[in-house]
Amino acid sequence: MGSEKKGTTGDLELVFAEPKGFCFGVRRAIAALEESLELHGRVYALGSPIHNPQEVERLLSKGLVIIETPSEMPMGGAVFVRAHGVSDPVMEELRSRNALVVDGTCPFVSKAKEKAALLSREGYTVMILGDEDHPEVKAIRLSSEGPVTVVDPLRLKSFDVEGLNKVGIVSQTTQREEDLSALVSGVSARASETRVFNTICDATSSRQRSVARLAGSVDGIIIIGGKNSANTEKLFEIAKTSGTPTLWIEDEEGLERGWLEDKTRIGIAAGASTPDWLIHRIATRLASAKSAREDGW
Repeated sequence: MGSEKKGTTGDLELVFAEPKGFCFGVRRAIAALEESLELHGRVYALGSPIHNPQEVERLLSKGLVIIETPSEMPMGGAVFVRAHGVSDPVMEELRSRNALVVDGTCPFVSKAKEKAALLSREGYTVMILGDEDHPEVKAIRLSSEGPVTVVDPLRLKSFDVEGLNKVGIVSQTTQREEDLSALVSGVSARASETRVFNTICDATSSRQRSVARLAGSVDGIIIIGGKNSANTEKLFEIAKTSGTPTLWIEDEEGLERGWLEDKTRIGIAAGASTPDWLIHRIATRLASAKSAREDGW
């Protein structure tokens, strides 16, 4: 099966990078959340349940309440743990409040936490490739007992491992394979012992490869996803780095007629937190004109 699907809107051809829509982990988490909302009416979520503003609005309308700490929810209430997961101490705090925990943690995130904890127990300094402010990275970091260093992929050339003997490496699940390889190469050359667990999600890698392939065969690429979505940002970076004109939008209001004017074949890719209904809505908006040059936006 190919990694592209085509659709034609008059003079404008749309080519969709596959896979698109929710990844397995997000789809699983949102399904569990919706089931809980139907059962309980009100469910509390620790932080935004998904990095997509439009989907969050839909869930809020169904009874979701977003909180930042367990103390904000009533004793015994239903609480949703998003796909990014939470640290072990936070999970213990939820249980101490007799919370009905709806655990939507992605299995790939759970694997990253488990591997980081294992490395820590075995005496390795844990090194996490990722964004230190991302909730997933925070959860991985707090699940490790020993020293932990978070390496920003933008600073791969400047990080320091001098004085470190045993270094264990894991990754935020949405990072790029080439960045993980660069980190491993840099650490292995300087540390006395290096152990690596590739915890990048398969779906993440697949989307990134699909966008890279698509970039060379279209006049431009539209990336659909929340501006706070790490995996969507990576897709945008890959497309933009290819030299193909790239537009990152959250919804159909972000479409720019001027950007579309000189293009007849457009690639469309979506982050793992972008719902199918939103992708369809944007494609429908594109189809509302006979060509990218026509008025009507």
